[in-house]
Amino acid sequence: MATATVLKFMQKTAEDTALRQQLEALLGVGDGNISSEAELDSAESEALKGERAPVVTEFAAKNGYEFSVSDLVSVVDAFQKHQAGELSDADFATLIGVTTTDSTVSENVAGATKPLNRLTRYLSKTYLGINLPN
Repeated sequence: MATATVLKFMQKTAEDTALRQQLEALLGVGDGNISSEAELDSAESEALKGERAPVVTEFAAKNGYEFSVSDLVSVVDAFQKHQAGELSDADFATLIGVTTTDSTVSENVAGATKPLNRLTRYLSKTYLGINLPN
């Protein structure tokens, strides 16, 4: 579930101006909005995968988002590969923890809670362009 935590943190950068500004200052590049593949520019990606990764994971933990440097790097790497066309939508969905079935995202995740369902709908729409019903 660490990937989901990374994605929640990334999503929060679009919603929380103060968090975004603090992240921008930590990274030293970009605008701090790393909420989606489209928002994550190459300079931010490199900073998140490089020497700034430990600082970002500590910052995220202080804000209630616990994940490892390797979790962060894996998600950012998946974003870059998908953006470059090196990963199909299905492979990308698998890497970020969203399942696809016949071009729709399955909402029947065993033991899923309402927040996880909301996250799945958000990720499906944002990253895969699939609009799920509530």
